[in-house]
Amino acid sequence: MSTVFFQNGGPSLRVGKILCLGRNYAEHAKEMNAGVPENPVVFLKPPTAIIHSGESVILPAFSHDVHHEVEMVVVIGKGGKNIPRSAALDHVAGYAVGLDMTLRDVQSDAKKKGLPWTLAKGFDTSAPVSEVVKNVADPHSLPLSLKINGELRQEGNTRSMIFSVDAIIAYLSNVFTLEEGDLIFTGTPKGVGAVARGDILEAALGSLAHLRVRIA
Repeated sequence: MSTVFFQNGGPSLRVGKILCLGRNYAEHAKEMNAGVPENPVVFLKPPTAIIHSGESVILPAFSHDVHHEVEMVVVIGKGGKNIPRSAALDHVAGYAVGLDMTLRDVQSDAKKKGLPWTLAKGFDTSAPVSEVVKNVADPHSLPLSLKINGELRQEGNTRSMIFSVDAIIAYLSNVFTLEEGDLIFTGTPKGVGAVARGDILEAALGSLAHLRVRIA
């Protein structure tokens, strides 16, 4: 069963949907040669993509270009449909740092053919997630970083998100009924790049949440 765990020994939550945003940072959209979207770009990962700190990302044999994308993850604690922005943050149980591991060669091929990104984004172990922290005063002013083998590779701040957490929740809940345990990956800042077997990835959401995984 795929779950997320809260810091300080809180209860775990069974993960439902994993809703992910693409191009939610302008500089990342630029580095991907893509425009800034007018509405959130949304894709899904299955709950079987979840792994936790101390575990390994298993690289599929059918890809030869796997990229890291560090992201703030929103954990839904109270479900709802057509949630207004004014009430959206009341539905949040907490926040985590996560990695949207991406088979870039598979994704690029799918884009060229007009096909879905599911294989590139949803493979087993493609969604490492840290422990969840509650009582975050402002999710829109948090540093995000990723080190690989001790070298800083990605650095950003959630204040640079194009769509804020409340706007994301309101938008998604108009399309999907949100449920307790759903996760929202909110997009990555610039600096994405390739990983290799044996790499150690260390992600951080400021001083609040940390994640360490190995590439295998």
